Amino acid sequence: MSYTLLVADDEPDIRDMLNSYFVKCGYDVMLAEGGEEAIRKAVQKPDLILLDIGMPGMDGLEVCRSLRKAVSCPILFLTARIEEVDKINGFAAGGDDYIVKPFSLSELAARVAAHLRREERQNGKSEAKFAGGLVINYSAAEMTYRGLAVTLTRQEYRIAELLSLHAGRVFDKEAIYERIWGAEGEGSSAVVAEHIRKLRGKLADVGASSPIETIWGLGYKWRA
Repeated sequence: MSYTLLVADDEPDIRDMLNSYFVKCGYDVMLAEGGEEAIRKAVQKPDLILLDIGMPGMDGLEVCRSLRKAVSCPILFLTARIEEVDKINGFAAGGDDYIVKPFSLSELAARVAAHLRREERQNGKSEAKFAGGLVINYSAAEMTYRGLAVTLTRQEYRIAELLSLHAGRVFDKEAIYERIWGAEGEGSSAVVAEHIRKLRGKLADVGASSPIETIWGLGYKWRA
Protein backbone atom coordinates (compact mmCIF):
# COMPACT_ATOMS: atom_id res chain seq x y z
CA MET A 1 0.00 0.00 0.00
CA SER A 2 1.29 3.46 -0.92
CA TYR A 3 0.75 6.11 1.73
CA THR A 4 0.23 9.78 0.92
CA LEU A 5 2.02 12.46 2.93
CA LEU A 6 1.20 16.16 2.97
CA VAL A 7 4.29 18.29 3.67
CA ALA A 8 3.59 21.91 4.62
CA ASP A 9 6.66 24.12 5.08
CA ASP A 10 7.45 27.63 3.86
CA GLU A 11 11.11 26.77 3.22
CA PRO A 12 11.55 25.49 -0.39
CA ASP A 13 14.76 23.59 0.44
CA ILE A 14 13.03 21.60 3.17
CA ARG A 15 10.01 20.87 0.95
CA ASP A 16 12.26 19.68 -1.86
CA MET A 17 14.40 17.58 0.47
CA LEU A 18 11.41 15.87 2.10
CA ASN A 19 9.67 15.36 -1.23
CA SER A 20 12.74 13.73 -2.79
CA TYR A 21 13.44 11.54 0.24
CA PHE A 22 9.92 10.25 0.83
CA VAL A 23 9.22 9.64 -2.87
CA LYS A 24 12.35 7.44 -2.92
CA CYS A 25 10.93 5.65 0.14
CA GLY A 26 7.80 4.81 -1.85
CA TYR A 27 5.40 7.46 -0.55
CA ASP A 28 3.16 9.75 -2.56
CA VAL A 29 3.84 13.33 -1.49
CA MET A 30 1.78 16.51 -1.70
CA LEU A 31 3.50 19.83 -1.01
CA ALA A 32 2.17 23.07 0.47
CA GLU A 33 4.17 26.25 1.01
CA GLY A 34 1.74 27.82 3.48
CA GLY A 35 -1.14 27.16 5.84
CA GLU A 36 -3.95 28.06 3.48
CA GLU A 37 -2.60 25.74 0.78
CA ALA A 38 -2.18 22.95 3.33
CA ILE A 39 -5.83 23.26 4.34
CA ARG A 40 -6.95 23.17 0.70
CA LYS A 41 -4.86 20.09 -0.09
CA ALA A 42 -5.92 18.26 3.08
CA VAL A 43 -9.34 17.65 1.51
CA GLN A 44 -7.55 14.96 -0.52
CA LYS A 45 -7.22 13.00 2.76
CA PRO A 46 -3.49 12.36 3.19
CA ASP A 47 -2.47 9.52 5.49
CA LEU A 48 -0.11 11.76 7.51
CA ILE A 49 0.74 15.47 7.61
CA LEU A 50 4.17 17.00 8.28
CA LEU A 51 3.44 20.55 9.38
CA ASP A 52 5.93 23.34 10.04
CA ILE A 53 4.94 25.46 13.03
CA GLY A 54 6.80 28.65 12.12
CA MET A 55 5.11 29.51 8.84
CA PRO A 56 4.18 33.12 8.06
CA GLY A 57 0.51 34.03 7.92
CA MET A 58 -1.33 31.09 9.49
CA ASP A 59 1.17 29.39 11.76
CA GLY A 60 1.24 25.63 12.21
CA LEU A 61 -0.86 25.64 15.38
CA GLU A 62 -3.66 27.59 13.72
CA VAL A 63 -3.48 25.36 10.66
CA CYS A 64 -3.58 22.23 12.85
CA ARG A 65 -6.69 23.42 14.67
CA SER A 66 -8.38 24.05 11.33
CA LEU A 67 -7.27 20.69 9.90
CA ARG A 68 -8.64 18.81 12.90
CA LYS A 69 -12.14 19.87 11.87
CA ALA A 70 -11.79 17.79 8.72
CA VAL A 71 -9.03 15.17 9.11
CA SER A 72 -8.11 12.61 11.75
CA CYS A 73 -4.77 11.44 10.35
CA PRO A 74 -1.55 11.88 12.35
CA ILE A 75 -0.11 15.40 12.29
CA LEU A 76 3.61 15.73 13.06
CA PHE A 77 4.97 19.19 13.76
CA LEU A 78 8.31 20.26 12.29
CA THR A 79 9.72 22.92 14.57
CA ALA A 80 12.78 24.61 15.98
CA ARG A 81 10.86 25.31 19.19
CA ILE A 82 11.63 23.02 22.08
CA GLU A 83 10.00 24.77 25.03
CA GLU A 84 7.56 22.72 27.09
CA VAL A 85 4.78 25.25 26.54
CA ASP A 86 5.16 24.84 22.77
CA LYS A 87 4.70 21.09 23.08
CA ILE A 88 1.62 21.53 25.26
CA ASN A 89 0.12 24.03 22.82
CA GLY A 90 0.86 21.72 19.92
CA PHE A 91 -0.82 18.70 21.51
CA ALA A 92 -3.77 20.87 22.51
CA ALA A 93 -4.13 22.02 18.90
CA GLY A 94 -4.41 18.38 17.78
CA GLY A 95 -0.85 17.45 16.92
CA ASP A 96 0.48 13.95 17.50
CA ASP A 97 4.23 14.41 17.65
CA TYR A 98 7.12 16.87 17.42
CA ILE A 99 10.13 16.63 15.11
CA VAL A 100 12.77 19.16 16.14
CA LYS A 101 14.86 20.85 13.44
CA PRO A 102 17.48 20.02 12.39
CA PHE A 103 16.40 16.41 12.14
CA SER A 104 17.77 13.17 10.75
CA LEU A 105 15.85 12.01 7.69
CA SER A 106 16.14 8.39 8.78
CA GLU A 107 14.74 9.21 12.23
CA LEU A 108 11.93 11.24 10.68
CA ALA A 109 11.09 8.36 8.35
CA ALA A 110 11.03 5.96 11.31
CA ARG A 111 8.67 8.25 13.23
CA VAL A 112 6.41 8.61 10.20
CA ALA A 113 6.30 4.84 9.70
CA ALA A 114 5.55 4.27 13.40
CA HIS A 115 2.60 6.68 13.34
CA LEU A 116 1.24 5.11 10.17
CA ARG A 117 1.48 1.61 11.69
CA ARG A 118 -0.33 2.81 14.82
CA GLU A 119 -3.04 4.43 12.71
CA GLU A 120 -3.43 1.24 10.70
CA ARG A 121 -3.81 -0.81 13.89
CA GLN A 122 -6.39 1.60 15.28
CA ASN A 123 -8.44 1.57 12.09
CA GLY A 124 -8.09 -2.16 11.64
CA LYS A 125 -9.73 -3.21 14.87
CA SER A 126 -12.07 -1.71 17.40
CA GLU A 127 -11.03 -3.98 20.27
CA ALA A 128 -7.65 -4.36 21.94
CA LYS A 129 -6.67 -7.11 24.39
CA PHE A 130 -4.02 -6.48 27.01
CA ALA A 131 -2.06 -8.73 29.33
CA GLY A 132 -4.00 -10.34 32.16
CA GLY A 133 -7.42 -10.24 30.51
CA LEU A 134 -8.04 -6.51 30.19
CA VAL A 135 -9.97 -5.54 27.04
CA ILE A 136 -10.84 -2.12 25.63
CA ASN A 137 -13.52 -1.83 22.97
CA TYR A 138 -12.76 1.53 21.38
CA SER A 139 -15.84 1.67 19.17
CA ALA A 140 -18.11 1.10 22.16
CA ALA A 141 -15.93 3.08 24.61
CA GLU A 142 -15.98 0.19 27.06
CA MET A 143 -13.43 -1.58 29.25
CA THR A 144 -13.77 -5.09 30.64
CA TYR A 145 -11.60 -7.40 32.71
CA ARG A 146 -12.17 -11.13 32.20
CA GLY A 147 -15.75 -10.41 31.22
CA LEU A 148 -16.43 -7.98 34.08
CA ALA A 149 -17.34 -4.40 33.14
CA VAL A 150 -15.06 -1.67 34.44
CA THR A 151 -17.38 1.32 34.83
CA LEU A 152 -15.50 4.49 34.00
CA THR A 153 -16.40 8.14 33.77
CA ARG A 154 -15.92 9.83 30.41
CA GLN A 155 -12.64 11.41 31.50
CA GLU A 156 -11.31 8.17 33.00
CA TYR A 157 -12.11 6.28 29.82
CA ARG A 158 -10.49 8.93 27.63
CA ILE A 159 -7.30 8.82 29.70
CA ALA A 160 -7.21 5.02 29.34
CA GLU A 161 -7.89 5.35 25.62
CA LEU A 162 -5.13 7.92 25.09
CA LEU A 163 -2.48 6.00 27.02
CA SER A 164 -3.40 2.57 25.65
CA LEU A 165 -3.35 3.75 22.03
CA HIS A 166 0.19 5.05 22.63
CA ALA A 167 1.46 2.20 24.81
CA GLY A 168 5.01 2.77 26.00
CA ARG A 169 4.94 6.52 25.41
CA VAL A 170 5.22 8.80 28.45
CA PHE A 171 2.70 11.64 28.75
CA ASP A 172 3.14 14.32 31.38
CA LYS A 173 0.09 15.57 33.29
CA GLU A 174 -0.08 18.78 31.29
CA ALA A 175 -0.18 16.93 27.95
CA ILE A 176 -2.89 14.55 29.20
CA TYR A 177 -4.94 17.45 30.53
CA GLU A 178 -4.73 19.33 27.24
CA ARG A 179 -5.74 16.22 25.25
CA ILE A 180 -8.71 15.35 27.48
CA TRP A 181 -10.01 18.69 28.71
CA GLY A 182 -8.69 20.91 25.92
CA ALA A 183 -6.86 24.21 25.96
CA GLU A 184 -9.98 25.94 27.25
CA GLY A 185 -10.34 23.68 30.29
CA GLU A 186 -10.95 25.69 33.44
CA GLY A 187 -9.27 23.31 35.88
CA SER A 188 -5.64 22.34 36.29
CA SER A 189 -3.49 19.37 35.35
CA ALA A 190 -3.63 18.23 38.99
CA VAL A 191 -6.98 16.57 38.23
CA VAL A 192 -5.16 14.08 35.99
CA ALA A 193 -3.51 12.35 38.95
CA GLU A 194 -6.86 12.11 40.74
CA HIS A 195 -8.59 10.57 37.71
CA ILE A 196 -5.77 8.07 37.26
CA ARG A 197 -5.98 7.18 40.96
CA LYS A 198 -9.71 6.50 40.57
CA LEU A 199 -9.15 4.54 37.36
CA ARG A 200 -6.58 2.33 39.10
CA GLY A 201 -9.00 1.85 41.98
CA LYS A 202 -11.76 0.67 39.65
CA LEU A 203 -9.39 -1.80 38.02
CA ALA A 204 -8.41 -3.09 41.46
CA ASP A 205 -12.10 -3.49 42.37
CA VAL A 206 -12.50 -6.12 39.63
CA GLY A 207 -9.17 -7.77 40.42
CA ALA A 208 -7.12 -6.26 37.61
CA SER A 209 -3.64 -4.81 38.00
CA SER A 210 -3.26 -1.37 36.48
CA PRO A 211 -1.28 -1.14 33.23
CA ILE A 212 -0.75 2.58 33.88
CA GLU A 213 2.73 3.19 35.24
CA THR A 214 3.92 6.34 36.99
CA ILE A 215 7.26 7.55 35.63
CA TRP A 216 8.41 9.75 38.47
CA GLY A 217 9.23 13.28 37.43
CA LEU A 218 7.95 12.68 33.89
CA GLY A 219 4.34 11.48 33.86
CA TYR A 220 2.44 8.31 33.03
CA LYS A 221 2.56 5.56 30.44
CA TRP A 222 0.58 2.45 29.52
CA ARG A 223 2.77 -0.61 29.98
CA ALA A 224 3.77 -1.80 26.52
